[in-house]
Amino acid sequence: MNTLRQQVLAELVDRILDLRLAHPTRVGIDGHSAAGKTTLADELAAGLREKTARSVVRVMIDHFKRHVDLRTQYPSGSPESYYFEMFDVDAIRDELLAPLGPGGDRRYRTQIMDLRGRTPIDSPVHIAPDDAILVADGGFPQKPALSQHWDLLIYLHDEVADVLRRATIRDQAWMDSAEAAAARYRTYYIPGEERYLAEIRPAEQADIVIDNRDFEAPLILR
Repeated sequence: MNTLRQQVLAELVDRILDLRLAHPTRVGIDGHSAAGKTTLADELAAGLREKTARSVVRVMIDHFKRHVDLRTQYPSGSPESYYFEMFDVDAIRDELLAPLGPGGDRRYRTQIMDLRGRTPIDSPVHIAPDDAILVADGGFPQKPALSQHWDLLIYLHDEVADVLRRATIRDQAWMDSAEAAAARYRTYYIPGEERYLAEIRPAEQADIVIDNRDFEAPLILR
């Protein structure tokens, strides 16, 4: 791993460990598709486990999607369906975040649905110790129903051109072709995420903002 990236990760790990709360610390990673959220969350979880004996819970919000058959309010494949219907924000709040917060019973689940949103998963209920650390990444974590349930929010800044380039390379295998992947991002993911940026302004609300356009040389902007 590049030295600059190691330095940023070390600083983030220290910042998280400095938070001493009466309940588990809930860390959310926000940003565009293909901004590097999952990679950063995995690295942070690994870095935390190396530096502390506290329980570290790693969750992908993509495992809290609403079943595709229940996304009926907006046209299928529309940016509105993506933004408003893909993620089950009530489940994210009630099954994961609120139980780990003030007054929560510490009983949480890490997933309810497969990544394609077609097969429900009856995942077990876990019990977190009071000093546990949750590291979660995924789409739209600062929606109004969720924003108050994070203790530290990290936003990854990326340009739309970078999103399109990275996402096309990443997703072309399961979207049949690079052209199909690019079209999907232009008409579905990117417009939905731009609505989120306009309505929520997540970079302004986040505790930490990182310029992640260069994965090997991320820069903490705030």
